[in-house]
Amino acid sequence: MKRKLFNTRHFLVASIILFVVACSKKDQTITPTIPPVVTPPVGNNITPPPPFGFYVVGYFPSYRDPALVPDQKFRMCNVINYAFANVTSTGGLTVANPSVFTTVISKAKSNNAKVFISIAGLAADFKNMATTPAGRNSFVKSIMQVVRTYGLHGVDVDWEFPRTDDGTDVTYTSFMRELSDSCHTGAKYYLSAAITAGKYAGAVRDAISSSLWTSNAVDFFNIMSYDDFSTTVPFRHHSDMALAQTSLNYWITTRGMPASKAVLGIPAYGRPSGITQTGTVLTYNTITNGSGSALSDSAVVSAGGFNNYTIYYNGLPTVKRKAKLAQSMANGIMMWEKGQDRNDGLSLLKAVCDTLGRSY
Repeated sequence: MKRKLFNTRHFLVASIILFVVACSKKDQTITPTIPPVVTPPVGNNITPPPPFGFYVVGYFPSYRDPALVPDQKFRMCNVINYAFANVTSTGGLTVANPSVFTTVISKAKSNNAKVFISIAGLAADFKNMATTPAGRNSFVKSIMQVVRTYGLHGVDVDWEFPRTDDGTDVTYTSFMRELSDSCHTGAKYYLSAAITAGKYAGAVRDAISSSLWTSNAVDFFNIMSYDDFSTTVPFRHHSDMALAQTSLNYWITTRGMPASKAVLGIPAYGRPSGITQTGTVLTYNTITNGSGSALSDSAVVSAGGFNNYTIYYNGLPTVKRKAKLAQSMANGIMMWEKGQDRNDGLSLLKAVCDTLGRSY
C-alpha cells in the first residue's frame, strides 16, 4: 500500500513537472519578438516648407550694382532671385560675381526678403548635366552646397528650355524632383521654376510635367509672360494684357496648375517689333526718362543705330491691371528685373505693391 502510494505520488509530481515544462516551451514558441519602433528624425522628412502668402519676386542680376537699388525696392519683394549660378559644360556650377551675391543677400535679409539662387546656363549644358543619375546627383549637391554656405532660403531653376523632342522633358522632371527632395528635406528650402508663357503648343510648353505640381515638387512657378516678339512683324507688343491672360488661362485652367503656385511675370524693359533686338531693347527706366511716358505702353525712341522706332513696354496702368489679374487668378507677381525699374514714384514695383496693398 505504501509502495503504491509512493508510485502514485511520484507519478503526480512527474506529471506536474512535465506540464510546467511543456507550458514553458509552448510560451517560448508563440511569444513573438517585437522590434522597437524607430521614428525617423523630423529633419529627414521630405515635405515642402510652408507658403508665405502672395509672392512678389524680383530678379537681381549679377551685373547690377546693389548700391544703386535702394532698400525700399528690396522691401517691396518677399523673394529676391539672384541671377545667376550657371551650369558649366562639364556639369559643374559657378556663381556669377560672388561679391555682388553676398551684398544682395545682406540687403535682402535686412529688408525681410527671402533670397533664392537662380540656376541658369546653356540648354546644351543643362542637357548634358541631367542625362545621367550621377550627373544630376552631383549637380544637386553643388547647388545645395551654395544654398547652405550662403544661408539662402531656396532655389529657382531657369532652364530655358527643356523639350519633348530631345528627351530633356524627362531628365528635367527627374532633376527637379531630385532637387526638390534635397530642398524639402526637413521642410527647409523652397524650390521655384521659371517656365514658358504657355502661349505656343509644342516641344517647349509640353515639356513641363504636371507631376511637378501634383506631387508638390515645385513650390511655385514664375511664368515668363513676356518676350513674345517678332523681328519681322511690326507693331507687336511682347508683353500685353492678352498674353498675361493667356498664360494664366493655360497653366491654371487648361493644365490644372494650382493657382497658389502660379506667379505672373512682368517685364521692366521694352522691346521693338519688326527689327533686330540687338541694341534696341531698353529698360523701363531709360524709356521713361527719355521720350516715353510711364502712363503708356509704347514710345518712339532711338537706339542701337535705329532712329524713331516704336518700343513696347509695360507702363503703370498695365502693371496695375496685371497685379489685379494675378491677385484674382494666381498667387504672385514676378519681375525681370529690379535694376531696370525706376526708383521713384513711377516705379513699376511700387505700382504693384500699391495695387496689392502691400506695405514697404
